[in-house]
Amino acid sequence: MRVRILVVIALVCGVAIAGCSRAPEPVPLPEPTEDGLAPTEDGLAPFYEQTIEWRDCGDAECARIDVPLDYSNLDGRTTELSLTRVPAADEPIGALLVNPGGPGGSAFDYARAADYIVSPSIRDAFDVIGVDPRGVAGSDPIRCWSDAEIDYYFASDGTPDTPTEAEAIAEDTNTLVEACDSKAGDVWEHMDTISTTRDMDIVRSLLGEPVLNYLGKSYGTAIGTTYAELFPQRVGRMVLDGVLPVTASQEEVTFGQAVSFEASVKHFATDCVDSGECPFVGSAREVEQALRSFLAGLDDSPLPTASDRELTEPLGQYAVLSFLYFPSSDYPRLRTALTEAVEQNDGTALLSLVDERVNRSPDGRYLDNSTEAFYAVTCADMPYDGTVDEVARLAAQWQEVSPTFGEAFAWGMLSCVGWPQAAESLDLVSGSGAAPILVVSTRQDPATPYDWGVDLAGSLEDAHLVTWNATNHTAYREGSSCVDEVVDEYLLTGVTPPEDVTCD
Repeated sequence: MRVRILVVIALVCGVAIAGCSRAPEPVPLPEPTEDGLAPTEDGLAPFYEQTIEWRDCGDAECARIDVPLDYSNLDGRTTELSLTRVPAADEPIGALLVNPGGPGGSAFDYARAADYIVSPSIRDAFDVIGVDPRGVAGSDPIRCWSDAEIDYYFASDGTPDTPTEAEAIAEDTNTLVEACDSKAGDVWEHMDTISTTRDMDIVRSLLGEPVLNYLGKSYGTAIGTTYAELFPQRVGRMVLDGVLPVTASQEEVTFGQAVSFEASVKHFATDCVDSGECPFVGSAREVEQALRSFLAGLDDSPLPTASDRELTEPLGQYAVLSFLYFPSSDYPRLRTALTEAVEQNDGTALLSLVDERVNRSPDGRYLDNSTEAFYAVTCADMPYDGTVDEVARLAAQWQEVSPTFGEAFAWGMLSCVGWPQAAESLDLVSGSGAAPILVVSTRQDPATPYDWGVDLAGSLEDAHLVTWNATNHTAYREGSSCVDEVVDEYLLTGVTPPEDVTCD
């Protein structure tokens, strides 16, 4: 299974949570200065001197701007970015740029859900801005693969049992890379996070903002972290929630996720037993093993579904994996789908969970380009050139510490072999000279492990850590009034807590 980080932007998860205290009065941001709006180098002047021409689009405003395709060739081609602005409900003190993660998630769509993704006090005080990153969604989106090819890719065996099956994974990857090379256009070679971050500074300047106020979740934290390193003097009020490390290797990130998702499997198994409605019998440890046996059995015996697609092992793994992103209150849907599969030999419900997460419509169309975009960004930022033999050794080792997903995660790294690599990378991050940054990390987050947030808060020159003792991916607006109050006060006033905060 080629495991990709899902974009957690489901509106049903963004329920407005009332705080326990009144929100503080907003503190105005600094006025723009000529230096703050100036380009970082002479060749960028035409881009920093554009005018954003907003137009009405429903209950928001939309626009498009040009940015350099290749920042090492400023006289070369350009690419377009799609922007949206949801005006503040009251008098705005500034603009808040938001990004939901992915990579491959649409910040444009995320911002349009402003009533859900930020608290009412933030809606009152800020224009909420969404910018689809280059190559993603509405910003010159890359399209490499047909719907049928994506179906095949998600369903194909990602945990090989023989050398022939292992080589097939490498061949599939090569086929997909060649498809992007021939169909995606030039932008697919320039979708790295450093380029996207430079785009964000152009947007900030064109908005007339002296500093970047930013809420980034999951992969969105990588954009924020990179911005703090490249443009520290232009950092305003920045919240990084669910940290993805920008200096780690593909192997380090993937292994960390394999371990964290395994911990979430244990949590799900315990919850399943406690619910009294678990499709597997026995103790939590026995439920874990039964779940793994069920998934492994799909390799030789895929389950039929109501469609012409079968529930294969990778699709079954993906269905389970995707629900581990969410709090245990969402587990009943997964239990119900597993019960249908185990007791009725019907994979329809599990397959529908996968389709829901990857934005596949009932008629078989993928409604966005998040799959291609995920690989283009991930593989540019964290290239991998391991061989089949090297991955086979890692898969065996990882299986020992993550028996549910370790093998699949290891083999999934082969998906990055052959993709374009970023021209630049960051070796360390300090954000020296930046304003205080708020880092938020969930104690049992499976996709962005807690320690990644701790490490970032420790490496930044001026950062404060907010810890949430919970299990789901990211924290702000996910059900903790404690987290929401800390984040809201910081965004409204720029004041960080006097010491790190832990929320239960």
